[in-house]
Amino acid sequence: CLAAGGFAGMAVDVALFPLDTIKTRLQAKAGFIASGGFRGIYSGLSSAVIGSSPGAAMFFLTYEQVKAGCERNVPKKYQPFVHMFAASAGEIAACLVRVPTEVIKQRLQAKHHASLAGAIRGTYATEGLLGFYRGYLTQVVREIPFTCIQFPIYEYLKQSHTLRQGRPIKSWEAAVCGSLAGGTAAALTTPLDVVKTRVMLSTKGMGAHLEYSGIVSTLTRIAREEGVRALFSGIVPRTIWISVGGFVFLGSYEKVKAMLIEAGIFAHK
Repeated sequence: CLAAGGFAGMAVDVALFPLDTIKTRLQAKAGFIASGGFRGIYSGLSSAVIGSSPGAAMFFLTYEQVKAGCERNVPKKYQPFVHMFAASAGEIAACLVRVPTEVIKQRLQAKHHASLAGAIRGTYATEGLLGFYRGYLTQVVREIPFTCIQFPIYEYLKQSHTLRQGRPIKSWEAAVCGSLAGGTAAALTTPLDVVKTRVMLSTKGMGAHLEYSGIVSTLTRIAREEGVRALFSGIVPRTIWISVGGFVFLGSYEKVKAMLIEAGIFAHK
């Protein structure tokens, strides 16, 4: 399960990184052009690569274990809530790994620093160790609604397809289910993603007009100062990125998981 999650996470982050950079720059307070435009769209890739496999593996390990434990004790009609709970638990665990690398990645994407080492030194110098967890709660609050939308849809589509076909779902079919589920969740949670980006790009000493802190205050401030439309900045690259990412991520995960089950390395639950 760890290997499947890690492989899937790495595949997505590397293949679709330019779309993530464009999304981040569209959401930045400074604006797309000032944040780098289309220049250096692989800025921050090293940080993303460092965190992708551990974060994805942590998510899937937690998700599978919590889901398996709950499914044994919860009636089948409540399974969507099991998937929501398991996915939420997975995200809380994964964010412990993801947030530090996400903070550094986004600051590199927005051209706040020129190198990975410079971003790490700069973050530590201005905010200490807690600076690497700036926006942790914001990311968790973004991820939980996202996964509560994505994974019940994903599991429902997989189960429905399996029943219609009368056979286990193939990895490419699971990938299509993942794409549809991911794209839907991505579009609906874009405002929370904008808030997460603004908070992570903020640092102490930037000035009150540039520093963002708190989920509700950031949401209301953006809507007040820039209009509600600004809360959906980057929705197109985000939806494309996560739709394609859902295809690669969940398709790769299901494929590798099936291989591990066949090899007797991972027990099917």
